[in-house]
Amino acid sequence: MADPFTYGRRGISGRFEDAERELLRGLFRDVVALLEPDDAPDEDPLAALVGISPDAAEPEDPALKRLLPNVSTDDDEASREFRRFTERSLRESKAGALRAAALGLESRDMLLDEAAAAHWATALTDVRLVLAERLGIHTEEDAERIHEVTDWSDVEDDDVDAYLALVYNFVTWLQTTLVDAMMTAFRTRTSDGKDAGDGPQGED
Repeated sequence: MADPFTYGRRGISGRFEDAERELLRGLFRDVVALLEPDDAPDEDPLAALVGISPDAAEPEDPALKRLLPNVSTDDDEASREFRRFTERSLRESKAGALRAAALGLESRDMLLDEAAAAHWATALTDVRLVLAERLGIHTEEDAERIHEVTDWSDVEDDDVDAYLALVYNFVTWLQTTLVDAMMTAFRTRTSDGKDAGDGPQGED
């Protein structure tokens, strides 16, 4: 079983078994594939260079829509305009975080600096969003139903939903420990900075 992410003076550490590393690699890879844009063959190279997607539209896949939601719930035109100027960079940013997190899985033992922790937080959030949509989690009751699935030994080989529920719960636990570790790191840095600033002041 993976060790929870914890904060120490050297950074945020974690540890995974080989099967867990392979699982996470696959999840990150699948979400990157989901985020890859379908570039049109006649796409304007200048628009691509500056990050504009002239034909950006609301995704048909509900999971992708969770990753790339409309900016407005009641103004379709504003949402389309926002997508034109932001969707490409948002896709690239999310995919970059997922790839960066995957690179950290080369070793069982991990030590994350602030930037790597941020990549992991983004990657786990996006994986959870996709899994939540695939599992039909839209309410607190839905989430509670999924959280009741806890025992891998009870899952039959052909029960895809139960398997996804267990994966979702694992990713949720992992994300929770990471956020807790990041908060501890933040509080520690803040406290250290305050202590340093409260020392004796030089004379004028």
